[in-house]
Amino acid sequence: MRILVVEDEKSIAEAIQAILESQQYNVDLAFDGEAGLDYILTDLYDLVLLDIMLPKMDGVAVLKRVRQLGIEVPIIFLTAKSQLEERVTGLDLGADDYMTKPFEAEELLARIRVRTRQSSAGKVNHLKLGKVVLDVDQRKLSTTGHEVNLSNKEFLLMETFLRNPHQIIPKNQLILKVWGPMDDSDYNQLEVFISFLRKKLRFLKADIAIKTTKGIGYSLEEVDPS
Repeated sequence: MRILVVEDEKSIAEAIQAILESQQYNVDLAFDGEAGLDYILTDLYDLVLLDIMLPKMDGVAVLKRVRQLGIEVPIIFLTAKSQLEERVTGLDLGADDYMTKPFEAEELLARIRVRTRQSSAGKVNHLKLGKVVLDVDQRKLSTTGHEVNLSNKEFLLMETFLRNPHQIIPKNQLILKVWGPMDDSDYNQLEVFISFLRKKLRFLKADIAIKTTKGIGYSLEEVDPS
């Protein structure tokens, strides 16, 4: 299960990350509202912990934008005791819960369990474009009569593409979501894994393909497999 923590106080964010990772959650961190929104828009997360007071874009604005775009990921607000009005506004805009800082680790974990149980019943475990199906649980890509396993990074890339079909996704956004911050010397890893995915799509005789928009990024498009 993947959880995003959007919190500008690095020490708090890292403390939450340690708590969650001790319970075997996969955790990503964002330290401002704009970065948090970018992460959420990948639609890779099972739950978001979202602070209200954030630089660049506050938590209420992030939540409003996310719900306007139809993304229904459970969001728990992290608030200060004085932020009653913002809490009410957030709940009205579609936040699922809120926690007042400071909070106990056990309460946080309990709130997360409640929200993820409520959302898991309707969670889609397969993503599809054209004749290609991604099994999210098994991390397998298939067409009729053909199937391939995906490595972790291949899976994260393909999941991102299938959740955002026909959209050009910038290279730096893909790198950030799959690898996190990287040195320039490692930048070609994205191209390597895109090449792996293209070979697997050809093996599947897929009617979708990863297209390059030079200088910008990549998109997943339907094509004639012949």
